[in-house]
Amino acid sequence: MAIFKRKLYDRLLEWKTERHGKTALLIEGARRVGKSTLVTLFAEKEYESHILIDFNRTSEIIKSLFEDLTDLNKIFLQLQQNYQVVLKPRKSVIIFDEVQNCPKARQAIKYLVADGRYDYIETGSLISIKKNTKDITIPSEEERITMFPMDYEEFRWALGDTASIDLLRQFYDKKIPLNAANRKAMFDFRLYMLVGGMPQAVSEYLETNNLSLVDQTKRGIIRLYLDDFQKIDPSGNVEKLFRDIPAQLSSNVSRYQPYPVVGNKSEDKMAELLQSLSDSKTTLFCYRCADPSVGMSLNKDLSRFKIFMADTGLFVTLCFWDKDYTENTIYQKLLSDKLEANLGYIYENAVAQMLASSGNNLYYYTFPKDEKHNYEIDFLLSQGNKLMPIEVKSSGYKTHASLDAFCQKYSSRIGQRVMIYTKDLQTEGNTLLLPVYFTPFL
Repeated sequence: MAIFKRKLYDRLLEWKTERHGKTALLIEGARRVGKSTLVTLFAEKEYESHILIDFNRTSEIIKSLFEDLTDLNKIFLQLQQNYQVVLKPRKSVIIFDEVQNCPKARQAIKYLVADGRYDYIETGSLISIKKNTKDITIPSEEERITMFPMDYEEFRWALGDTASIDLLRQFYDKKIPLNAANRKAMFDFRLYMLVGGMPQAVSEYLETNNLSLVDQTKRGIIRLYLDDFQKIDPSGNVEKLFRDIPAQLSSNVSRYQPYPVVGNKSEDKMAELLQSLSDSKTTLFCYRCADPSVGMSLNKDLSRFKIFMADTGLFVTLCFWDKDYTENTIYQKLLSDKLEANLGYIYENAVAQMLASSGNNLYYYTFPKDEKHNYEIDFLLSQGNKLMPIEVKSSGYKTHASLDAFCQKYSSRIGQRVMIYTKDLQTEGNTLLLPVYFTPFL
C-alpha cells in the first residue's frame, strides 16, 4: 500500500524538537486510519534507530517485560536482543503500537520517560475503553493527539494534486467565485466524499480507479469495526448504535435517539455504550449547545447530540450496507451531481468530518419554530468573540430560514453567517453562500 503525506507528521516533529523526551506522545484514532504507517515513517526518518512493538502480535514474553520495572537496563537489553536493534540514548525511539492491548506497557511510560534515554510514541484505538484502563494508572507524561482520516487536502495530495487546495484558499480569502471552474471543483470534492480518507481505500482507488473495488475495501474496514464492537460489547448494542447512524441522520430528527435502537437501558449503561462508541474514534459526536454563545463547551447539552461517521467514504458505504455495490447507484449519482434531496445528510456528514479535522469541536442548535416544528442550525463555530452559524444544503437552493431566524434571535452574538451548498460562492445580504469544498477554510 502507498505511503501518503500526512499533516500530523509536522506535529510529531514539533513534539520531538520541543519536548526532548520529557513526554511520550500518544496518537489515538480509529483502526486503519494510518497511525502505524505514520509513526514508522517518522521513526525511520527522524531517528538513528527504532523499535516498534506491535501489541496486537507480539509475544507474551515481551508483554511480561513491563510487569516489573525495577531493572530498566534488563528491559532495554531484552528488547534490543529480541528485535535485533541497537538503541542509542537520545537518538532512538521506542514505539508501543496498539498499546491498549498491553495496559502495563502504557502504565510504564511514567518510568520510561523519567529514565530519559529514549523517546516514546504510543498508538492506540479504543484507548479509553474501561477494560483497557481499569487496572492501571494513566501516565500524566502522555501528550494525546487524535489522528483523523485523510482530510480533503491530504486526499488531493495523494492524487498528485499539490496546487488546487492552495488556489481554493486564495479564492476563499478574497471571496471570489470560481465561475466555470466550480463544476470541476465540485466533481473533485464529490470523489472525496465517495472514496473517503482511509488510506487503504485511497490506495485502492489509485491502483484500480474502480469504485466498486474501493467499496469492497471500505466494507472490509467496517467489518473490522463491527468485530471490535462485538469484543467491547458482546450484546451487540454498540454495533447497533453504530449501524443506525445513517438511518438517524436520514430521518432528519433533531438528535440521535439511542433507546429505540437498543431498548430500555439504565442511564449509566447507555452512557457506557455511547462512550465506547465515542472512544472508538470511528464516530463524531455533535452536541446541542443549550445557550449559543462563544463558550459553547460550558453549555453542552449531554443529553442531546447527533452522531456522524468520522470518514465520509465509510459513511457512504454504511448507508447502503444491506445492498451489494452493484445494486445501488449512489456512486454514479454523487459523481454526476444527481443526488436526491433526501440523501443530503451525506453532505452534512462530510461537513462534520471537515470541521472536526480542522480542530473544531462539533455543536449545533435547535429552537422552536411553532408547536410542531423546530429551526435548526447544523453547526456552530466560535469566531473570535462571535458565533459563526452554519446551515448545510445538499443542493443549490438558497433558502435559509433557520439561519435567518437564528441570526434575528441572537443578532448581537453573530459574526459571519454561512450557508454551505453545492453551487458557487456568492453573498446574499449578510449571508455568505459557500460551495462545500471551502469548508476546511472556515
